[in-house]
Amino acid sequence: MRRESDLPFVALPAAAMRGRNPLAMARNAVVLSKGVLAARRLIRAERPAAILGTGGYVCVPLFVAAALEKIPTLLYLPDIVPGWAGRVLARLATRIAVTFDDSKRYLPAHKVIVTGYPVRSEVFDQDKAACRQAFGLSAEPPVVLVYGGSRGARSINRAIAALLPHLVQWAQILHVCGREGDEQWLREAHERLEPALAARYHLFPYLHSDAARSMATAFGAADLAVCRAGASTMAELPAAGIGAVLIPLTAVKQEYNAQALASRGAAISIADEAMLGSADPAAGPLWTALKRLLTDPSARQSMAIRSASLAQPNAAARLAAEWLTLAGG
Repeated sequence: MRRESDLPFVALPAAAMRGRNPLAMARNAVVLSKGVLAARRLIRAERPAAILGTGGYVCVPLFVAAALEKIPTLLYLPDIVPGWAGRVLARLATRIAVTFDDSKRYLPAHKVIVTGYPVRSEVFDQDKAACRQAFGLSAEPPVVLVYGGSRGARSINRAIAALLPHLVQWAQILHVCGREGDEQWLREAHERLEPALAARYHLFPYLHSDAARSMATAFGAADLAVCRAGASTMAELPAAGIGAVLIPLTAVKQEYNAQALASRGAAISIADEAMLGSADPAAGPLWTALKRLLTDPSARQSMAIRSASLAQPNAAARLAAEWLTLAGG
């Protein structure tokens, strides 16, 4: 696996506990114990002034060891509702940083500081015309960015394929479909479009961060997004100043992330299983929401303004400042 930095890396034993059978839990408890011992040796060797963790069961051995060694810890929980490991870590952490204050109700409030979610600087203040030119898009009609992470989101991809003849009548589509095999049948759906409208659909399996056509450029080109509601979504959409139709993945509690934006007028949230309705895709909630936003520029602009008002360009600096404060410097 290619590493993205030359920072020193040390792997610690870790294992999940929740949802396992008794035998697996016993085995994983042994692994966690080994992880704590390894983490204590690492802490004694490195003598950190403070530790930053971003949740998940992989952080548990390190935070247990830090508590035993009396090293202050900063836990960053980007999702509105923490998972099981996040709640365990919250009990151990010295301070907890979150994206929105909505998270306070699920955590020890006296430990919580709202920092926002760090977003790479190039997502802010993009030149829309230049971004559209990079993708071969025109000034009109509006651009809808569809994405579902590096592996894509099959249900969203299928919904877009079903709605494609309707979408291209009102918008240009920039679709990042993921690298899990959906590209072929999406290209087949593209080929069935009328030639004049087919030029409005632009399909990519993945966009590399160091290329001229990157996700940052895609955000800059878009007027509206259709996507999941992962933690980064709550920061990237406001940073780009665009509204969205969010399709949260309920298995990982993304509906709370979606609600955080929807309740502030920055997005519309639609359940994954309800996107297309029962029979006619064009009568389903997804197309109903998209058509209203694509045919009503004022509604789309209002959503974009509300989204941009949630941007927190200093999130990384706030997080770093809190970490340094814990370190005593």
